[in-house]
Amino acid sequence: MENRNIEAILKQVRDRTIDVEQAKTMLVQFQDMGFAKLDHQRQKRTGFPEVVFGEGKSVEQIISIITALKKNINRVLATRVDELKAAEVIAAVPGLTYNPVARTLFWKHETEPAVLYKGYIAIVCAGTSDLPVAEEAAVTAEAFGASVKRIYDVGVAGIHRLFHHLDEIENATATVAVAGMEGALASVVGGLISNPIVAVPTSIGYGANFQGLSALLSMLNACSPGISVVNIDNGFGAGYYATLIHKNHHKNIVD
Repeated sequence: MENRNIEAILKQVRDRTIDVEQAKTMLVQFQDMGFAKLDHQRQKRTGFPEVVFGEGKSVEQIISIITALKKNINRVLATRVDELKAAEVIAAVPGLTYNPVARTLFWKHETEPAVLYKGYIAIVCAGTSDLPVAEEAAVTAEAFGASVKRIYDVGVAGIHRLFHHLDEIENATATVAVAGMEGALASVVGGLISNPIVAVPTSIGYGANFQGLSALLSMLNACSPGISVVNIDNGFGAGYYATLIHKNHHKNIVD
């Protein structure tokens, strides 16, 4: 850690804006919990705090991690948390909001504004079956301080529905395009708008979809430029990347 950062932390202790335990955590840069090492410095390095991936973790581990993160950051997001786990976590940790479609838990400090940046991100979804992935992207973007406009069920099977929302999509800072089946939505949107597109293939589709592989390959082979592709069903990765674009575009914090 650079000397100026150490001096800043010591000044905060002197001014009593943080306590000694918080200062210790900041100085060691991570908190070793045995089963997890929490990266409390991630937001200062990358702009966004560490996120909890709930799948595969026990309820007790999720509770411990979220509780520790709440002491050090103003926004805590956990993804891939099923409803049974979420109910137990919410009972133990006050202030959490659960989105059952996205399977996310989110907490924001009461002094933290909901929106940090001007403008918005468009989350465009091909079909209703793709909603869990689209909602994961939307909640992720909102958790990191972005405004979101949800434009759902506008797939290429009824492309006139997409045309109805083109102005909204065009005026977004970035667009997340979520689609399963053949994954054509990202290419179509890419040929119609001028903002960056983050394409998300989903595992929705019949046998030859190969659990999202065909949609992934379609998006990777898109002839429309300006498209970046994340992994199958990775709504979190798409929401994160779109918000990074959004954050760097809108430097001014909303008053």
